[in-house]
Amino acid sequence: MVWSVAGLLHAVSDAVASRFAVCAVQGELSAFSRASSGHCYFCLKDAEGDAALIRCAMFRRAATMLDFRPADGQRVEVRGRLTVYEPRGELQFVVEWMRPAGAGALLEQFARLKARLQAEGLFDPARKRALPAFPRRIGVVTSLDAAALHDVLSSLARRAPHVAVVVYPSVVQGGEAPASLVRALDVAARRAEVDAIVLCRGGGSLEDLWAFNDERVVRAVAGSPIAVVCGVGHETDVTLADFAADVRAPTPTAAAELATVAQADALAALDALAVRLVRRLRHALDAHEQRLDAAGWRLARPTLALRRQAAALALAAQRLAGAARQAVPARGGRLAQLAGRLVRAASARLSPQAARLDTLERRLARSAHVCLAGRQARLDALEARLLGLDPRRVLRRGYAWLADGEGRPVQTVAQMRVGQRLDVMLADGSAGVEVTRVTPAEPGADPHASRA
Repeated sequence: MVWSVAGLLHAVSDAVASRFAVCAVQGELSAFSRASSGHCYFCLKDAEGDAALIRCAMFRRAATMLDFRPADGQRVEVRGRLTVYEPRGELQFVVEWMRPAGAGALLEQFARLKARLQAEGLFDPARKRALPAFPRRIGVVTSLDAAALHDVLSSLARRAPHVAVVVYPSVVQGGEAPASLVRALDVAARRAEVDAIVLCRGGGSLEDLWAFNDERVVRAVAGSPIAVVCGVGHETDVTLADFAADVRAPTPTAAAELATVAQADALAALDALAVRLVRRLRHALDAHEQRLDAAGWRLARPTLALRRQAAALALAAQRLAGAARQAVPARGGRLAQLAGRLVRAASARLSPQAARLDTLERRLARSAHVCLAGRQARLDALEARLLGLDPRRVLRRGYAWLADGEGRPVQTVAQMRVGQRLDVMLADGSAGVEVTRVTPAEPGADPHASRA
């Protein structure tokens, strides 16, 4: 049988269509173009590098359903039917549906791993720790070449120049990244030299950030003995390390801001506390003064009570004598005499006590006055000492506070060395200085004459 060209191609097309009615193919896009009609034409290369290629067409109806922008080199999964383009005798794949192969597979893997780790409790909010309120050192786990490192260091230098930074270098992208990130977190945990860790890198595609979805990295973040702030990618990027970290930040810069308190805010809080302290001190002093005054008044009351009792006793004696005279007229003289004697005896008995009470009252008044004056003087001295110990008042007199890189006070030149970086706290701010010369004072010389 002799075939015509059209008949042969038509027969081959029928055979191919019946054998490969609907199938799915995965490969790499090449020579992608979109015609003015809305149809898309491209080639699909073998994703594993083999020398294999098939021409594809995606007509406008299917192309309008794409939810992403295809680009050359992108790995995709397509579904459609295999046909023969008879005008040129070429094998052609008519695409009805397309999606990014890598992202789709990674998203499915992301969802499965997230569900499993969440079931284990690694993302439980109850296990997350609060960040230290005033950290002295911050650890940063990222690449030394990453722009995120520059952003974090700039933010820390602007907000909290007093906080030291320790960088733990790590690869943040590629096949070696997960193991490198785990090693960096382990080094930070073993050294235990920082108060919090910032895990960060810049934005990128899902594949670029995949190291932060690796199970080893997620478990290392969750198991870190040091609180971790995770700032990976941009605000819309979410990784499994974000769920495992104690605090999730939308960007690396935001991670640095969450890990520290701005120096200006801390100083304002200290000023507010100082005002409250002075107010409370004055309130306590006023309360003590009022208590002393009340005690003085209470000490004077016994004398008044005794005087009232003496007057009441004399009055009762007089009433008793009068009642006796009225009750027994025949013996009025004798009773009157006895009543007079009773009054005289009571007066004789009460007069020395009244005089003694007057003396005691004067002594008590003098003692109370001396005691109150002494307490008031002591309270005034304590208030003056408390205000004199205010470090800001010392700094305002022209003094400065020196501290080394670890925040320890520098009190002698023996603690200094040439080239050492020191922090200088003044009344209106702070500065970083470098020691250029150290000159110990000569024996017997004025120690203030040495300069560093």
